[in-house]
Amino acid sequence: MSHPSRFTAFLKLVEGPQTLGKGPKFWSLFALVLLAACIYPQFADSYDVGNNVYFFNWIFMAMGLSLIWGYGGALSFGQTAFFGVAGYAYGVLTINLGDAYGLTLVSLVLAVGISALFAAILGYFLFFGRISGVFLGIVTLSVTLVLERFMAQTAGPQWAIGTARLNGFNGMGAMPSLTIPWPGGAIVLYPDVTLYYATLALLVAVYLGLRILVNSRFGNVIVAIRENPLRAEMLGYDIRKYQLITFVIGSALAGLSGVLYTSWGNYITPASMGMTAASLPIVWVAVGGRSDLTTTLIGALAVLIVFQTLTIYGSQYALVVMGALLVITVLIAPRGIVIALSDLWPARKSKMKGEL
Repeated sequence: MSHPSRFTAFLKLVEGPQTLGKGPKFWSLFALVLLAACIYPQFADSYDVGNNVYFFNWIFMAMGLSLIWGYGGALSFGQTAFFGVAGYAYGVLTINLGDAYGLTLVSLVLAVGISALFAAILGYFLFFGRISGVFLGIVTLSVTLVLERFMAQTAGPQWAIGTARLNGFNGMGAMPSLTIPWPGGAIVLYPDVTLYYATLALLVAVYLGLRILVNSRFGNVIVAIRENPLRAEMLGYDIRKYQLITFVIGSALAGLSGVLYTSWGNYITPASMGMTAASLPIVWVAVGGRSDLTTTLIGALAVLIVFQTLTIYGSQYALVVMGALLVITVLIAPRGIVIALSDLWPARKSKMKGEL
């Protein structure tokens, strides 16, 4: 009797009030999209498959920002800082430890942990110092740019950790890819089919895990804090603690993006923490709809594909279009373009009228 009740409780969390997409139709569509994603590498060349892994890598950062900004109400420009910290940490660890015995997986966990620790220290001073609103965005952007400037000047031979050279603005390279120990021989996750499936599986797990989190009691509290922090505090919740935990989880996901990106390309540069890099996640999340994980995922993936397509004609054109897209979103669909389109869906439209 306990198994059905557990499944029902799980289903309630996955389909809770804080996320769009419920019922057999949604999950049938989800299964079809996932099936198509699984079949795709069988009909695509290795370059296209590796390119899709590149897109997947950034989605973790976008969903982390959705948690911090969309659900928690704290606009952070620090995602690329945690991305860079974890990427460099992975590079230093793997260059020094090597890729045998699953040490790259250990390095992944440690690198994400380092970015989470950095986020916890920064977040403690931010939230327990009662810094909020635009000032939180200014501080996180400042931290990001300071890190970028610092890493850019580490070009000399004295800037080395063990055998790992930081290399300044040229960036760190030659770190090993993620390697899974296996009885018949280690499986190296090069940017092709193997890494594609591993990243896709991790993406689905994180997406479902975040849906459970935001629909849990914790998620309801952080949404309540976003809507009215004073009321939430008067109800007895330590809003600073909830904000800090949300910030650390979202930042750790940015760190996961950094590790996966570094492993994918076997390099990391300070430019990944620059002004342009820091602003792009804001565009991805805003266009899709920051207040929902599904729209964030769809919007970020769509914007990333458009951005890379436009860079063929020049990166300046891509940045101009991204800026224009953000302005259009703010003026016409402030909740996000994907959410605005979903509101036009007949079933959802009728449901919203019934609620009114």
